[in-house]
Amino acid sequence: MKEFEGRTAVITGGASGMGLAFAKRFAEARMNVVLADIEENALQSAVTYFEERQQPVLGVVTDTMRRDSIANLLAESTARFGKVHVLCNNAGVVNGGPPTPIWKLPDVDWDWVMGVNLYGVLYGLQTFVPHMLEHGEPGHIVNTASVAAFMPGGGPYGVSKYGVVLLSEALQGDLKSAQSEINASVLVPGWVNTRIDEAERNRPGDLANARNPDGVGLQIGDTLTQGMAPETVAEMVFDAIENERFYILPHPGWDDVVTSHAQAVVARQGPYVLDMADLMDKRAKGIDV
Repeated sequence: MKEFEGRTAVITGGASGMGLAFAKRFAEARMNVVLADIEENALQSAVTYFEERQQPVLGVVTDTMRRDSIANLLAESTARFGKVHVLCNNAGVVNGGPPTPIWKLPDVDWDWVMGVNLYGVLYGLQTFVPHMLEHGEPGHIVNTASVAAFMPGGGPYGVSKYGVVLLSEALQGDLKSAQSEINASVLVPGWVNTRIDEAERNRPGDLANARNPDGVGLQIGDTLTQGMAPETVAEMVFDAIENERFYILPHPGWDDVVTSHAQAVVARQGPYVLDMADLMDKRAKGIDV
């Protein structure tokens, strides 16, 4: 995709973190931006940011767990701006609370995390791709996964993100088979300076976890606050869209985790074990993790 001015980008999880950084980068390219988010106050603040700069923007409160909410997002986006050209399925959550064996995790954790991270992406594709194919103009879809997809012990989050990788690979193949003007990318970041560790703040009340009544977030210390700037990731995403690159891995420090995972599979060994000390050593040496 080479032309951006006057085109429209829709970003879920667009009110903060990477989603907001994507929107700002698209706005720099003179695109219309549609911000979809479940947090109304954060969404209004983000919309105000663009309005104050006289940049075309629309904010739509969206629950990506619900297909009808995604359908409303498409309807409002097209009513305001017409055709959608870029879709970023970026909204994501992670369950918090104390470490829990996989067989003891309650269904509500699986329902929430898989609902947002995997089914939210699927609903986005099912809803927006037909529209994008119908108008026939060049476009691009970016699905946000995570290196957690290749880390044993990731729980519902890792499972959902591995699903996003496979779903994205299928998407790209199907778009090519359809001889469409749309391409896809899957974003597989390491640590980024966002608030996803506080995602419990957005957990629906009907999916509350009795093991975590206070909504304690992911206990990872200052790992995320030392992560890559969302704006840096956004620049890489924009470059991938412009140059039609499928895999986006912003953090070189995780490359051997991805390859070690694959090597363990073909060697028919036990699961790859993450070496956190090695990762921290890489960070100390200035390598992005």
